[in-house]
Amino acid sequence: MTDQGRILVFGELLLRFSSAEAQFIGGDHAVSLYPGGSEANVSATLAHWQEPVSYMTAVPDNKLAKSVLDILNRIGADTSETLVLGSRIGLYFLLSANGLSNGEVVYDRKFSSFSTLQPGTIDWENILKNYSWFHFTALTPALNEQTATVCLEALQVARKLGLQISVDLNYRNRLWDYGKEPVDVIPQLARYCDVIMGNIWAAAKMLGTSVDHSLNRNTSITDYQIAAQASASEIFKNYPQCRHIANTFRFMDNQRHNLFYGTYHTPGQDYNSPTYETHEVADRIGSGDAFMAGFIYGLRHFSNGQDIINRATSAGYRKLFVKGDFGDGTY
Repeated sequence: MTDQGRILVFGELLLRFSSAEAQFIGGDHAVSLYPGGSEANVSATLAHWQEPVSYMTAVPDNKLAKSVLDILNRIGADTSETLVLGSRIGLYFLLSANGLSNGEVVYDRKFSSFSTLQPGTIDWENILKNYSWFHFTALTPALNEQTATVCLEALQVARKLGLQISVDLNYRNRLWDYGKEPVDVIPQLARYCDVIMGNIWAAAKMLGTSVDHSLNRNTSITDYQIAAQASASEIFKNYPQCRHIANTFRFMDNQRHNLFYGTYHTPGQDYNSPTYETHEVADRIGSGDAFMAGFIYGLRHFSNGQDIINRATSAGYRKLFVKGDFGDGTY
Protein backbone atom coordinates (compact mmCIF):
# COMPACT_ATOMS: atom_id res chain seq x y z
CA MET A 1 0.00 0.00 0.00
CA THR A 2 1.14 3.55 -0.65
CA ASP A 3 1.70 6.07 2.10
CA GLN A 4 -0.67 8.74 0.81
CA GLY A 5 -3.46 10.73 2.35
CA ARG A 6 -4.93 11.06 5.80
CA ILE A 7 -6.46 8.46 8.11
CA LEU A 8 -9.88 9.06 9.67
CA VAL A 9 -10.63 7.09 12.82
CA PHE A 10 -14.26 7.01 13.99
CA GLY A 11 -15.51 5.92 17.39
CA GLU A 12 -16.55 6.88 20.90
CA LEU A 13 -14.32 8.86 23.23
CA LEU A 14 -14.44 7.39 26.73
CA LEU A 15 -13.25 8.32 30.18
CA ARG A 16 -11.78 5.53 32.28
CA PHE A 17 -12.04 5.48 36.04
CA SER A 18 -9.46 3.04 37.36
CA SER A 19 -8.78 1.76 40.86
CA ALA A 20 -5.22 2.13 42.02
CA GLU A 21 -5.73 -1.31 43.53
CA ALA A 22 -8.49 -3.86 43.02
CA GLN A 23 -10.55 -2.59 45.97
CA PHE A 24 -14.24 -2.08 46.47
CA ILE A 25 -16.39 0.73 47.78
CA GLY A 26 -16.09 0.96 51.55
CA GLY A 27 -12.34 0.60 51.75
CA ASP A 28 -9.53 3.09 51.37
CA HIS A 29 -8.70 3.42 47.72
CA ALA A 30 -7.66 5.91 45.07
CA VAL A 31 -9.14 6.32 41.61
CA SER A 32 -7.29 7.46 38.50
CA LEU A 33 -8.93 9.09 35.49
CA TYR A 34 -7.68 8.42 31.95
CA PRO A 35 -8.96 9.36 28.48
CA GLY A 36 -9.57 6.33 26.31
CA GLY A 37 -11.75 4.41 23.92
CA SER A 38 -10.34 1.98 21.38
CA GLU A 39 -10.51 4.35 18.44
CA ALA A 40 -9.01 7.26 20.38
CA ASN A 41 -6.20 4.93 21.48
CA VAL A 42 -5.43 4.03 17.86
CA SER A 43 -5.46 7.68 16.89
CA ALA A 44 -3.11 8.65 19.70
CA THR A 45 -0.58 5.96 18.79
CA LEU A 46 -0.63 6.85 15.10
CA ALA A 47 -0.18 10.51 16.01
CA HIS A 48 2.83 9.66 18.18
CA TRP A 49 4.36 8.21 15.00
CA GLN A 50 3.58 11.40 13.03
CA GLU A 51 0.99 9.68 10.87
CA PRO A 52 -1.55 12.13 9.40
CA VAL A 53 -4.57 11.07 11.46
CA SER A 54 -7.88 12.64 12.38
CA TYR A 55 -10.15 11.35 15.11
CA MET A 56 -13.91 11.80 14.78
CA THR A 57 -16.29 11.32 17.66
CA ALA A 58 -19.27 13.06 19.30
CA VAL A 59 -18.99 14.86 22.64
CA PRO A 60 -20.97 17.39 24.66
CA ASP A 61 -20.05 21.05 24.77
CA ASN A 62 -18.27 21.17 28.10
CA LYS A 63 -14.82 21.78 29.52
CA LEU A 64 -14.14 18.12 30.28
CA ALA A 65 -14.72 17.04 26.68
CA LYS A 66 -12.60 19.90 25.37
CA SER A 67 -9.74 19.03 27.71
CA VAL A 68 -9.64 15.42 26.47
CA LEU A 69 -9.73 16.51 22.84
CA ASP A 70 -6.91 18.95 23.62
CA ILE A 71 -4.79 16.01 24.80
CA LEU A 72 -5.26 14.29 21.45
CA ASN A 73 -4.54 17.50 19.57
CA ARG A 74 -1.31 18.02 21.49
CA ILE A 75 -0.20 14.51 20.61
CA GLY A 76 -0.89 15.30 16.96
CA ALA A 77 -4.29 13.73 16.28
CA ASP A 78 -6.58 16.27 14.63
CA THR A 79 -10.05 16.36 16.23
CA SER A 80 -11.67 19.02 14.05
CA GLU A 81 -14.16 16.49 12.60
CA THR A 82 -15.65 15.91 16.05
CA LEU A 83 -19.39 16.53 16.44
CA VAL A 84 -20.58 18.58 19.41
CA LEU A 85 -23.96 17.36 20.63
CA GLY A 86 -25.71 15.71 23.55
CA SER A 87 -24.85 16.06 27.20
CA ARG A 88 -22.43 13.37 28.35
CA ILE A 89 -19.25 11.43 27.61
CA GLY A 90 -19.28 7.64 27.82
CA LEU A 91 -17.55 6.15 30.86
CA TYR A 92 -16.09 2.86 31.90
CA PHE A 93 -14.84 1.68 35.25
CA LEU A 94 -11.83 -0.61 35.58
CA LEU A 95 -11.90 -2.46 38.90
CA SER A 96 -8.26 -3.47 38.83
CA ALA A 97 -4.90 -1.79 38.79
CA ASN A 98 -3.83 -2.83 35.31
CA GLY A 99 -6.68 -4.57 33.49
CA LEU A 100 -5.43 -8.06 34.25
CA SER A 101 -8.22 -9.49 36.36
CA ASN A 102 -11.43 -11.12 35.16
CA GLY A 103 -14.75 -9.27 34.92
CA GLU A 104 -13.14 -5.97 35.79
CA VAL A 105 -14.91 -3.59 33.37
CA VAL A 106 -18.24 -1.85 34.00
CA TYR A 107 -19.58 0.32 31.15
CA ASP A 108 -21.69 3.46 31.44
CA ARG A 109 -22.17 4.41 27.78
CA LYS A 110 -25.93 4.57 27.29
CA PHE A 111 -27.30 7.99 26.34
CA SER A 112 -23.81 9.35 25.74
CA SER A 113 -23.38 11.92 22.99
CA PHE A 114 -21.85 9.34 20.68
CA SER A 115 -24.42 6.62 21.37
CA THR A 116 -27.24 8.96 20.38
CA LEU A 117 -25.89 9.56 16.86
CA GLN A 118 -28.66 9.11 14.33
CA PRO A 119 -28.50 7.85 10.73
CA GLY A 120 -28.63 10.51 8.07
CA THR A 121 -27.09 13.27 10.21
CA ILE A 122 -23.42 13.00 9.13
CA ASP A 123 -22.37 14.25 5.70
CA TRP A 124 -19.99 11.40 4.99
CA GLU A 125 -19.52 12.42 1.36
CA ASN A 126 -18.14 15.79 2.38
CA ILE A 127 -15.99 14.42 5.21
CA LEU A 128 -14.47 11.34 3.61
CA LYS A 129 -13.41 13.10 0.41
CA ASN A 130 -10.46 14.42 2.43
CA TYR A 131 -9.16 11.00 3.50
CA SER A 132 -7.59 7.87 2.04
CA TRP A 133 -8.15 5.52 5.00
CA PHE A 134 -11.17 4.93 7.27
CA HIS A 135 -10.87 2.94 10.50
CA PHE A 136 -13.64 1.85 12.85
CA THR A 137 -14.21 -0.92 15.36
CA ALA A 138 -16.98 -3.39 16.20
CA LEU A 139 -17.59 -1.42 19.40
CA THR A 140 -19.65 1.22 17.58
CA PRO A 141 -22.25 -1.15 16.07
CA ALA A 142 -22.38 -2.90 19.44
CA LEU A 143 -23.98 0.16 21.05
CA ASN A 144 -27.34 0.17 19.27
CA GLU A 145 -29.00 -0.22 15.88
CA GLN A 146 -28.65 3.49 15.11
CA THR A 147 -24.86 3.58 15.52
CA ALA A 148 -24.61 0.37 13.49
CA THR A 149 -26.46 2.11 10.67
CA VAL A 150 -24.22 5.17 10.97
CA CYS A 151 -21.24 2.85 10.47
CA LEU A 152 -22.87 1.32 7.41
CA GLU A 153 -23.48 4.78 5.93
CA ALA A 154 -19.81 5.67 6.40
CA LEU A 155 -18.60 2.42 4.86
CA GLN A 156 -20.80 2.74 1.80
CA VAL A 157 -19.40 6.20 1.08
CA ALA A 158 -15.82 5.19 1.90
CA ARG A 159 -16.05 2.26 -0.49
CA LYS A 160 -17.50 4.45 -3.23
CA LEU A 161 -14.67 6.98 -2.78
CA GLY A 162 -12.01 4.25 -2.84
CA LEU A 163 -10.69 4.59 0.70
CA GLN A 164 -8.86 1.75 2.40
CA ILE A 165 -11.13 0.50 5.20
CA SER A 166 -10.00 -1.27 8.36
CA VAL A 167 -11.90 -2.74 11.28
CA ASP A 168 -10.91 -4.09 14.67
CA LEU A 169 -13.27 -6.88 15.73
CA ASN A 170 -13.36 -5.77 19.36
CA TYR A 171 -15.84 -8.03 21.11
CA ARG A 172 -17.37 -6.84 24.38
CA ASN A 173 -20.30 -9.03 25.36
CA ARG A 174 -21.56 -6.46 27.88
CA LEU A 175 -22.24 -3.98 25.07
CA TRP A 176 -24.36 -6.23 22.85
CA ASP A 177 -27.62 -5.84 24.74
CA TYR A 178 -30.11 -4.43 22.23
CA GLY A 179 -31.44 -7.71 20.88
CA LYS A 180 -28.90 -8.34 18.13
CA GLU A 181 -26.07 -10.84 18.06
CA PRO A 182 -22.75 -9.66 16.56
CA VAL A 183 -23.06 -12.17 13.72
CA ASP A 184 -26.37 -10.51 12.77
CA VAL A 185 -24.70 -7.11 12.35
CA ILE A 186 -20.96 -7.27 11.69
CA PRO A 187 -20.88 -9.31 8.44
CA GLN A 188 -22.70 -6.61 6.48
CA LEU A 189 -20.08 -4.12 7.68
CA ALA A 190 -17.06 -6.39 7.26
CA ARG A 191 -17.80 -6.96 3.58
CA TYR A 192 -16.63 -3.38 2.93
CA CYS A 193 -13.29 -3.87 4.69
CA ASP A 194 -9.85 -4.28 3.14
CA VAL A 195 -8.23 -4.91 6.54
CA ILE A 196 -9.59 -6.99 9.42
CA MET A 197 -7.90 -7.32 12.81
CA GLY A 198 -9.02 -9.33 15.81
CA ASN A 199 -8.50 -12.90 16.93
CA ILE A 200 -9.86 -16.30 15.99
CA TRP A 201 -12.53 -16.21 18.70
CA ALA A 202 -13.80 -12.75 17.79
CA ALA A 203 -13.93 -13.76 14.12
CA ALA A 204 -16.04 -16.78 15.02
CA LYS A 205 -18.39 -14.70 17.17
CA MET A 206 -18.75 -11.83 14.72
CA LEU A 207 -18.14 -13.26 11.25
CA GLY A 208 -19.35 -16.83 11.75
CA THR A 209 -16.00 -18.47 10.99
CA SER A 210 -15.02 -21.82 12.48
CA VAL A 211 -13.00 -22.18 15.66
CA ASP A 212 -11.91 -25.24 17.60
CA HIS A 213 -13.34 -24.75 21.08
CA SER A 214 -10.87 -27.22 22.56
CA LEU A 215 -8.05 -24.69 22.07
CA ASN A 216 -6.85 -23.46 25.45
CA ARG A 217 -3.94 -21.98 27.38
CA ASN A 218 -1.94 -25.17 26.94
CA THR A 219 -2.35 -25.23 23.16
CA SER A 220 1.01 -24.73 21.46
CA ILE A 221 1.88 -21.53 19.61
CA THR A 222 2.29 -23.58 16.43
CA ASP A 223 -1.24 -24.97 16.73
CA TYR A 224 -2.62 -21.48 17.30
CA GLN A 225 -0.77 -20.23 14.22
CA ILE A 226 -2.34 -23.02 12.18
CA ALA A 227 -5.77 -22.12 13.58
CA ALA A 228 -5.18 -18.49 12.62
CA GLN A 229 -4.36 -19.52 9.06
CA ALA A 230 -7.56 -21.55 8.84
CA SER A 231 -9.63 -18.67 10.21
CA ALA A 232 -8.04 -16.23 7.76
CA SER A 233 -8.74 -18.57 4.83
CA GLU A 234 -12.43 -18.58 5.72
CA ILE A 235 -12.53 -14.80 5.98
CA PHE A 236 -10.83 -14.34 2.61
CA LYS A 237 -13.34 -16.73 1.04
CA ASN A 238 -16.41 -15.13 2.61
CA TYR A 239 -15.27 -11.49 2.45
CA PRO A 240 -13.49 -11.05 -0.90
CA GLN A 241 -12.88 -7.32 -0.38
CA CYS A 242 -10.54 -8.19 2.50
CA ARG A 243 -6.84 -8.57 1.61
CA HIS A 244 -5.16 -8.23 5.02
CA ILE A 245 -5.95 -10.03 8.30
CA ALA A 246 -4.13 -9.89 11.63
CA ASN A 247 -4.71 -11.77 14.87
CA THR A 248 -3.47 -11.09 18.37
CA PHE A 249 -2.87 -13.83 20.91
CA ARG A 250 -2.65 -12.71 24.53
CA PHE A 251 -2.58 -15.04 27.51
CA MET A 252 -2.18 -14.28 31.19
CA ASP A 253 -1.60 -16.62 34.11
CA ASN A 254 -1.67 -13.98 36.84
CA GLN A 255 -2.09 -10.23 37.19
CA ARG A 256 1.50 -9.49 36.16
CA HIS A 257 1.94 -12.03 33.38
CA ASN A 258 1.30 -11.56 29.68
CA LEU A 259 2.25 -13.76 26.71
CA PHE A 260 1.82 -11.81 23.48
CA TYR A 261 2.22 -12.68 19.80
CA GLY A 262 0.47 -12.07 16.50
CA THR A 263 -0.15 -13.41 13.01
CA TYR A 264 -0.62 -11.65 9.67
CA HIS A 265 -2.26 -13.15 6.60
CA THR A 266 -2.75 -12.22 2.97
CA PRO A 267 -4.50 -14.45 0.41
CA GLY A 268 -1.10 -15.87 -0.51
CA GLN A 269 1.11 -15.64 2.58
CA ASP A 270 1.09 -16.19 6.35
CA TYR A 271 3.45 -14.45 8.77
CA ASN A 272 4.07 -15.02 12.48
CA SER A 273 5.53 -12.51 14.91
CA PRO A 274 8.12 -13.19 17.58
CA THR A 275 6.63 -14.24 20.92
CA TYR A 276 6.91 -11.78 23.81
CA GLU A 277 6.47 -12.59 27.48
CA THR A 278 6.61 -10.45 30.60
CA HIS A 279 5.79 -10.61 34.30
CA GLU A 280 5.93 -6.84 34.80
CA VAL A 281 2.76 -5.50 33.18
CA ALA A 282 1.88 -1.89 34.00
CA ASP A 283 -1.41 -1.61 32.07
CA ARG A 284 -2.96 -4.13 29.68
CA ILE A 285 -5.68 -1.77 28.47
CA GLY A 286 -4.96 -0.43 24.99
CA SER A 287 -2.41 -3.05 23.96
CA GLY A 288 -4.69 -4.37 21.22
CA ASP A 289 -5.27 -0.83 20.00
CA ALA A 290 -1.52 -0.21 19.83
CA PHE A 291 -1.28 -3.43 17.80
CA MET A 292 -3.99 -2.11 15.46
CA ALA A 293 -2.15 1.18 15.04
CA GLY A 294 1.06 -0.71 14.31
CA PHE A 295 -0.76 -2.85 11.75
CA ILE A 296 -2.12 0.23 9.96
CA TYR A 297 1.29 1.88 10.07
CA GLY A 298 2.98 -1.23 8.72
CA LEU A 299 0.54 -1.60 5.84
CA ARG A 300 1.09 2.03 4.87
CA HIS A 301 4.88 1.98 5.10
CA PHE A 302 6.23 -1.57 4.66
CA SER A 303 6.08 -3.94 1.72
CA ASN A 304 7.41 -6.95 3.62
CA GLY A 305 4.77 -8.91 5.51
CA GLN A 306 7.17 -9.91 8.27
CA ASP A 307 8.00 -6.26 8.93
CA ILE A 308 4.28 -5.47 9.13
CA ILE A 309 3.46 -8.06 11.80
CA ASN A 310 6.65 -7.34 13.70
CA ARG A 311 5.75 -3.64 13.97
CA ALA A 312 2.18 -4.38 15.06
CA THR A 313 3.11 -6.95 17.68
CA SER A 314 5.99 -4.95 19.08
CA ALA A 315 3.75 -1.89 19.46
CA GLY A 316 1.08 -3.93 21.23
CA TYR A 317 3.60 -5.50 23.57
CA ARG A 318 5.31 -2.21 24.45
CA LYS A 319 1.96 -0.70 25.44
CA LEU A 320 1.86 -3.16 28.36
CA PHE A 321 4.47 -1.03 30.13
CA VAL A 322 2.66 2.31 29.81
CA LYS A 323 -0.06 3.46 32.22
CA GLY A 324 -3.30 4.72 30.75
CA ASP A 325 -5.16 3.82 27.58
CA PHE A 326 -3.26 5.94 25.05
CA GLY A 327 0.28 4.68 25.43
CA ASP A 328 3.30 6.70 24.38
CA GLY A 329 4.01 5.39 20.87
CA THR A 330 6.90 3.11 21.78
CA TYR A 331 7.40 0.04 19.61
